Amino acid sequence: MRILIVEDATRLAALLAEALAKHGFASDRAPTLSAANDALAAAAYDAIVLDLGLPDGDGLAWLKRRRSASLPPVLALTARGTLTERVAGLDAGVDDYLTKPFAADEVAARLRALLRRSGPRAAPILSAGPISLDVAARRATVSGATLDLSRRELDLLELLMRRAGAVVSKDAIETALYSFDSEVTPNAVEAIVSRLRKHLDEAGVSGVLHTIRGVGYLLEDRT
Repeated sequence: MRILIVEDATRLAALLAEALAKHGFASDRAPTLSAANDALAAAAYDAIVLDLGLPDGDGLAWLKRRRSASLPPVLALTARGTLTERVAGLDAGVDDYLTKPFAADEVAARLRALLRRSGPRAAPILSAGPISLDVAARRATVSGATLDLSRRELDLLELLMRRAGAVVSKDAIETALYSFDSEVTPNAVEAIVSRLRKHLDEAGVSGVLHTIRGVGYLLEDRT
């Protein structure tokens, strides 16, 4: 799951991104609303964490302008904590509202709750044959037996399961799994696909993760 953190406090944004990574979120950071627009034009996000007081404008005014276009769920993370301010935020289109100071674990929990809501990305349990993935709990199983996967392996499995039966390009995988400031080696995607395939093979579901040479990867049982 990929999150855009719109926050001008550089240290706070970095600490939040680091904490969310432990909960399975890959995060990009935008210190201004202009940078947020650029990020949204360049990548697809599952949710936005939005500060409301940005150097180049007001977050709520920006949100009202952007709501005419398709946006993922928005969690406001702000120092504006009065009842009037919270109501104004929710009325402006914020999906959830959390005031500073905050606990990163609560931010992660609220993001998971937003992603469980109705919508194409919200299914809490994904299934593909004997493979199941509890999106909120970040737990993958094969016929009930837990798969011991790393965070990025889980993210890859989720991406492939959401698009089961369709080819997912290498570029799409790289975009989904790695934030803009991550150092990505040339064979990073091939390596993580190989590791996931090995886990699936060892769990008894060999031959479901296919390499479509020159195109991408496909999760499909062809038996």
